[in-house]
Amino acid sequence: MAVSKLDLHQDAARLTAQLVDIPSVSGDEKVLADAIERALAECGHLTVDRYGNNVVARTHLGRPERVVLAGHIDTVPVADNLPSRRDADGFLWGCGTSDMKAGVAVQLRVAATVPEPNRDVTFVFYDNEEVAAHLNGLGHLATARPDWLAGDFAVLLEPSGGEVEGGCQGTLRVKLHLAGTRAHSARSWLGDNAVHRAAPVLARLADYAPRRVEIDGLEYREGLNAVGIEGGVAGNVIPDACVVTVNYRYAPDLDEERALAHVREVFDGCGVRELVVDDHSGGALPGLSHPAAAAFIEAVGGSPRAKFGWTDVSRFSALGVPAVNYGPGEPNLAHKVDERVEEALILHCEERLRAWLS
Repeated sequence: MAVSKLDLHQDAARLTAQLVDIPSVSGDEKVLADAIERALAECGHLTVDRYGNNVVARTHLGRPERVVLAGHIDTVPVADNLPSRRDADGFLWGCGTSDMKAGVAVQLRVAATVPEPNRDVTFVFYDNEEVAAHLNGLGHLATARPDWLAGDFAVLLEPSGGEVEGGCQGTLRVKLHLAGTRAHSARSWLGDNAVHRAAPVLARLADYAPRRVEIDGLEYREGLNAVGIEGGVAGNVIPDACVVTVNYRYAPDLDEERALAHVREVFDGCGVRELVVDDHSGGALPGLSHPAAAAFIEAVGGSPRAKFGWTDVSRFSALGVPAVNYGPGEPNLAHKVDERVEEALILHCEERLRAWLS
């Protein structure tokens, strides 16, 4: 795919459109990573490194504090929403506009046009955030090149509507296996319907009362939901197996072990033959009392709120780097066919980060 050179000196809204028009569905980010690496390599004040399709650029000015600005370059699958388009109301539409190429554009603009920031800055552009945890590019960097992620504070430019969102909730996905006995449906009494055995599981979910947890003045709202169910052999066969997939979004006051124990407890007595962990990423506490976080909040303004979704602030937290989410996208529009971002908010976020670092 031939890609025009990224112009890091156009405004961030136009740069967002250019990024959106380079498809980069998870697992297919190389073209965009190449373009980002080439563009940053022309910035003489930055050292640029690459690991796979992850690009890291850093200043080395000897400042007493180093901050990290990070964002993923992949998107969910395109849903007939490319190329990007602008409307008369000041919105840019297209796959990845909100989650999170607007944030990536802001990163690139700051990287290119703030050559002497008041803090040393590390800019991280990573792949495979929108899929399973084991594929996550930031996770790969944390394992293979943790020194590239070192810092005193980090900002994930995940969509947050231009407001600081503290911490993130954990996400646990499990598969509940239910067993029965196969038989001909004309003689169903000879079998044991595994799909019917899902009824207690679904009833337990329907009756579940999720917690609301306040941490550092931010309220997190949990959720435990079935997100899939599989079962059936043929139209005339009583199924002998059924799998219910459940997703638990939990507040960051729980660690991964306690979250899994809670899910096991919820489904105890429901006839589950086996509970298999399909994916698990822990949450991160807000850490808003950290001096660097407090200074950032003062600089960008607004009232911090809880991050309900999981983001890679969790990975920075595990590295001992306090982190927040702050980006121009609207989280409620992420992954939608009608995904869009307000262009004025992209410019506002860039201006606030520029002011913080200048």
